[in-house]
This record gives sequence, C-alpha cells and structure tokens, in this order.
Amino acid sequence: MIGTPADDQPARCATWRSNDPPRPGRFVVATAALTAVWCVGFATVNVVFEITDHFALGRAPGTVGLRVMDWLVVGLKLIGAALALLSISRRSMVPPALLSPALWAAFGTLGLYEAGNLVEGLAMVLGLMPGGSELRLIDVGYVVFFGLAAVGFGILAVGYFRRLDRPRWPDLLGLAGGPLLIAVVLGVIPAILTAGGLLSLDGLR
Repeated sequence: MIGTPADDQPARCATWRSNDPPRPGRFVVATAALTAVWCVGFATVNVVFEITDHFALGRAPGTVGLRVMDWLVVGLKLIGAALALLSISRRSMVPPALLSPALWAAFGTLGLYEAGNLVEGLAMVLGLMPGGSELRLIDVGYVVFFGLAAVGFGILAVGYFRRLDRPRWPDLLGLAGGPLLIAVVLGVIPAILTAGGLLSLDGLR
C-alpha cells in the first residue's frame, strides 16, 4: 500500500538525519538574520567594554574576573549568531540532531532570563522589591531587547523542528539545558572566579 505509516517511517527518519533541511520561508530567514545581528551587535558592546578598559576600574583587585565573564559572554553571543545562521543554511556543518537541541537551548536560556527580568521588574514596580523608583527607560529597553532575542530563537527553533520533522526528545533535552547554562554562567563560574581571587565585589567599590 502507498503512504502507510510503515512506508513513511524510513523516509521520516532519513529527513531528520539529513544535513540538507528544506528551505525555510522568508519570515524565518529574516528572523534568523535579525537574530544574528542582535547577537553580533550585543557582543560588539562587550568587546567595546574591553577596548575602552571599561572594567579596569583602576586595576582594582578582583576585577580580572569581570574580564573573564565579559569574554565568556562574547563567545556565547557569537555562538548564538552562528546557530541562527546555521538554522537557515541548506548545508549545515552541524548535524540536525545537534543543531536543533542547540536552538532550543538558546531559546530556553534567553526565555528563562527574560522571564526573570520581567518578574524582577514587576516586583520592583509593585513595591515588593526595592528600586522601583529608580527604574529608567533604558531598563525597560533592556528587557524588551532580550525579549526580542528570546522570541527570535523561539521562532527559529520551532521552524527548524517543523522543517525536519524530528523526534522531540533531543529538543526537550536542549530546552532543559537553558536553566543549566544560566546556572553555570551566573552561578558556577563566578563562584570559581571568586574562590580563585579573580572576582570580588570589594574591588568594585
């Protein structure tokens, strides 16, 4: 019989294992381009910080860790730009079985970070946390800026998944990796730098 589930299964498996995914639509291509620009542009800001010695602060003890964190963030943003562009490439250098979970991980990371920003901002506005009176337009812009990136990677992750018709469990693992990455970048690495004497809040005073 033609079109039976048994007949379709090999073709479906071959589709998601292939390195040549179907061509994305114009909306997805535009989203990938804008997301890549977001990543590169934001990474440039961190590079400017280093060029202008923004984190030198008189070479105060404990500020070396800030430089380490700054370059780490630059690397993560450039990886994000590469993921965005690879998601629309006809011939990806990264296998779909790795690229798709990586896109979901990027979405999970930015989505969780954005959710944290929104909760913190709302708590400050409602008076549940201090600093509500100090909120500025630039703070709102920061939240919106990261929200756009989270939405962008969400669109790319969903679009890539649909084009390849892949199994879902690797992408769920990638999505779960978002909180883990945040914990490592904002918790584990600063703790290691602090233990090594490279990062200290006292050096910023």
